[in-house]
Amino acid sequence: MQENVSATLTIAVPAATVFAVLADPTAHAAIDGTGWVQESVGGEPLTEVGQLFRMDMHHNDHPDGDYRVVNRVAVIEPPRAIGWLTGQEKDDGTLEFGGWIWRYDLTPLGPAETEVTLSYDWSAVPAYIREYLQFPPFGPDHLINSLRHLAELTRNSFTEAPA
Repeated sequence: MQENVSATLTIAVPAATVFAVLADPTAHAAIDGTGWVQESVGGEPLTEVGQLFRMDMHHNDHPDGDYRVVNRVAVIEPPRAIGWLTGQEKDDGTLEFGGWIWRYDLTPLGPAETEVTLSYDWSAVPAYIREYLQFPPFGPDHLINSLRHLAELTRNSFTEAPA
C-alpha cells in the first residue's frame, strides 16, 4: 500500500534561494497548492531540527473551518533538505503530531538551477487517525501546484535580490 506521494520540478534559481524561501514560514501560504494555509503565526525563519512553527489554516470540511496547526522541523540541511511534521496543540498545551511529514529535497543542477522534490509521507500515521482522515487528504495536483508556486516565488525573490 502506497503511503507517500511526491512531485519534482526544476526551478531556474540557485538551491540556496529555494531553501531560503522554504525556511521562511511567512511564504508557506503562497506556496500551498490547496489554499488551506492562511498565514504564519510568528514567522521566524526555520533554522534547526525540533523548532516549532504554527500556521493558521482553513478547510471547509474541518469541524471549525478555521484552525491552527503546529509544525515541528524534522529535517534541515541547508541548502539540500527541509521537512516538518504537522500536528496540533491540545487544550492542555501538549502537542500531538499526526504522523505525516512534508519534505523538500533540493538538488543543485548548476549555479542557477535546482531540482526540487516535494514529498508527503503518511506511513507513520496511527490507525486511530486513519479512521477519520483519508490519506492523502488532497488531490493529485496539490504537490505540483505547490512546486509551481514555489518556482514563482523563488524566481521573484532571485530577480529582486541585490547583485
